[in-house]
Amino acid sequence: MKRWVWLGLVGCLAACKEEPLPAPVEEQDCTTQGSEGQALPSPVPTFASQSLESAEASADGRQPVIIRYRRTVSAASAAQAASDVVTRAGGVVTARLGNIGAVAARVTPEQRAELLRNPEVLTVEPDRPVYALARPPLVTTGAVGEYTEGLLMVQAPKVWDANNDGVLDANAPNGTGIRVCVVDSGWDNRHPELKAAYVGGKDFVDGDEDPLDKEKDTNLGPGKWGGGHGTHTAATIVAQLGSAGSVNPGDEPNGVVGVAPGVELLVARVLNTKGTGSTTSIIAALQWCQLQGARIVSLSLGAPERSEAENDAFQVAIKAGLLPIAASGNSGTGDLAADEALGIAYPAGYDGVVAVGAVNFSGEHAPFSQIGQNLSLVAPGRDVLSAVIVGAESYSVVDVDGVSFESSSVELAPLGEYTGKMLTCGVGDSIKSCGEEATCSGFVAYVDRGGQDAQGAGLTFAKKVDFMRRAGARAVIIGNNDPKDGVGRFTLGNEGTWVPTASVSNLDSVAVKALRGKDAKVKLIGVDYAKQDGTSMATPHVSGVAALVWSARPSLTATQVRELIEDSAKDLGPTGRDKVFGHGLVQAEDAMRLLQSRFPAP
Repeated sequence: MKRWVWLGLVGCLAACKEEPLPAPVEEQDCTTQGSEGQALPSPVPTFASQSLESAEASADGRQPVIIRYRRTVSAASAAQAASDVVTRAGGVVTARLGNIGAVAARVTPEQRAELLRNPEVLTVEPDRPVYALARPPLVTTGAVGEYTEGLLMVQAPKVWDANNDGVLDANAPNGTGIRVCVVDSGWDNRHPELKAAYVGGKDFVDGDEDPLDKEKDTNLGPGKWGGGHGTHTAATIVAQLGSAGSVNPGDEPNGVVGVAPGVELLVARVLNTKGTGSTTSIIAALQWCQLQGARIVSLSLGAPERSEAENDAFQVAIKAGLLPIAASGNSGTGDLAADEALGIAYPAGYDGVVAVGAVNFSGEHAPFSQIGQNLSLVAPGRDVLSAVIVGAESYSVVDVDGVSFESSSVELAPLGEYTGKMLTCGVGDSIKSCGEEATCSGFVAYVDRGGQDAQGAGLTFAKKVDFMRRAGARAVIIGNNDPKDGVGRFTLGNEGTWVPTASVSNLDSVAVKALRGKDAKVKLIGVDYAKQDGTSMATPHVSGVAALVWSARPSLTATQVRELIEDSAKDLGPTGRDKVFGHGLVQAEDAMRLLQSRFPAP
């Protein structure tokens, strides 16, 4: 969830004044300020929700491409030759990909055409975008409440906590000694679940050694944190026992634990805070992960188009003994015939890459999960609880005249607290809808869901909250109009200048409105965990199980580890491998049993 972090509410100015907004200007227009502090951008998009541009032209007309040179010599020499050819054509070389005999460059359309006429140039392809990665002593004691539904579903605790007492069993495989490289959006180094596992990282977006999921700080202030995708996926693998951040009321106070908490975490940041990256970054990260001693690369990202340069890089890595595990993609529609024609995303679609689809906690296919012949395994990908950017999520407290009501934070509303007189404001279709009592000195506005504005257009939550803010409200309560929808899960839609906002159920809205004129408190409190959906969430479950198997027998090859987790999977569809579930649901304990029978310990 993306959210404005609350940095304090600036009150109405002494004199109310008008400000230009899309809504009609009315007599009173308070300039109550919400926070314009750190904004969390949109989550990594699914492959269906955002089209991919092959390359963005710079001001000089150049576009990013990858040039592969015909290899009659070594890969490194071919890369040097490609670099020379690009320079002679007038292009700008941005990276040398010596492991596959290629270079990344920026060229104009004319320069690209010239390169394609060169018989020694094998291919010139777009550097296409891709979407939305020594250890201190391992903490061995926590609580069984940290064992999430996803963790239990893949049998991880049965491997390292056989007696289910919340303590890692001595000498049981838990990922120790295995390095997993998470190629994603970076991480939040403040999160307690990840600190102990982290052993190194590199930022392929900003070109430094600090892979934070965050824009760089400038002289204008601190950079904005990203959406937390890489933090969520990394924690699914390595979250530590007893290392909690701030949690929702009623949740396990110790947070969560990962599938393989003993793993050494490498972080390669290839996605920016908007959730996009480049093929070049993936190729470079893959090589870096290998040089850092990673055995597994976990990639909860991809693109719908195949890249021959990227495929070359994965084949080189696989040949060198790396085990890449990647998400199948989220563009499924639930129409299996159409989804089969669509296939799975890349890099999951390349030969040798373990392609992971998603199921819910009942083992049912998640409709968004892409399917195809290359699908290898499935894992939990619905409502997966894991760590996110610190304080990025929130829970709400709504209290009116001393009575507490169940509520839900409205997405993108800032963290913070305000107590003041509550006014009922109808559907919130105007800055006049709260009546004459609404002043710039502040109040809590209650509005009902639904309605239309003065132009007859539907009232979004953003419009309602903006009208209330301009009327002087410093917090907003939204009453749901759907009795079947509980407190609802609403969003303001876009980042902006908002005030703390929470929703209550249709049933409670009657009681809340009856308390008009009483003091009300609205409080949004940041938490460090969230449930998310996607094949991105399924992928790290498989990466963690592979790490458990490898830590039990470090002498295994990547091929042997892959065969063990595939052959021991729980068959969920037609007998044998199929296009919807692959080999089936990954199972850690069953993989260990197969390991012992197939490769008896000496």
